[in-house]
Amino acid sequence: MPIDLGKARDFVHRQGTLFERALFDYLFDGGSLERLHQIILCYKNPDNGFGHGFEHDLKAPQSNPLALEYLLGVMKHAGIPPGSLLHGTAAWVESQMDADGTLRNPAEIRNYPLAPWWQEWGGQTMPDSIVANLIHFDCASPSLVEKTKLWVLANTSPEKILANEWLFMAYHAFDFFFAVDDLPGLQSFRQATVDNILACAIAAPDNQVDSLFVFALTPDSAIANALPPGFIDRCLDVLTNAQQEEGHWLDQHNLPQWYPMTTINVLLALRRYGRW
Repeated sequence: MPIDLGKARDFVHRQGTLFERALFDYLFDGGSLERLHQIILCYKNPDNGFGHGFEHDLKAPQSNPLALEYLLGVMKHAGIPPGSLLHGTAAWVESQMDADGTLRNPAEIRNYPLAPWWQEWGGQTMPDSIVANLIHFDCASPSLVEKTKLWVLANTSPEKILANEWLFMAYHAFDFFFAVDDLPGLQSFRQATVDNILACAIAAPDNQVDSLFVFALTPDSAIANALPPGFIDRCLDVLTNAQQEEGHWLDQHNLPQWYPMTTINVLLALRRYGRW
């Protein structure tokens, strides 16, 4: 089934947030990067953190780690140049760290809609992906990196990485261990991360295959080349045939608020692999 970009555009512009609509325009229709930056800045607070429901699961206006983690992940995956968006961000992250490197979340976020799966923690407390992606954008301070390394060494091991059974959640290890180049046991951490991604990808049901392309970003990526012959093509076939009548792709939990971003991510994957 050929991809219908027009239907996808209609869906994202009908159901997506202003940010998602601007992102779609930037990625697929030659839209303005300046406008995209301006919209992202609407989610930034004077303390240099991000909030205001940028990540759909946490709607509080206060700056919180989950909003920043999501922003950084989208920027890296979509290849959005940061410009001045991340000025002051590293200092904000460091100001939210406990002595052991765990991230704090403002108590006020419980006064706003919060997805049930975040109720226990009140938001993201793990710094690894956030700091890794700040490293990626050359926006992480040395002190922030060192604090996060200590947190990772205290809270992660190759055995824990290999125990992960959900492909999506491999982003914590993948982001961090491939962003740093000076860490005790780094090669073991990297190997465990790759092995876990391969195992989770091979075991993943069809409704989760879009997560693979966060790790196998392009056909020449290490993860793509490590998978069994034909596996990537099978996953791409699944995605190619999964566009819904209204133009979108379903997220793996069938949560409508995530359909626009899932649609953008699937279109990116299919384009990078030459499927449209």
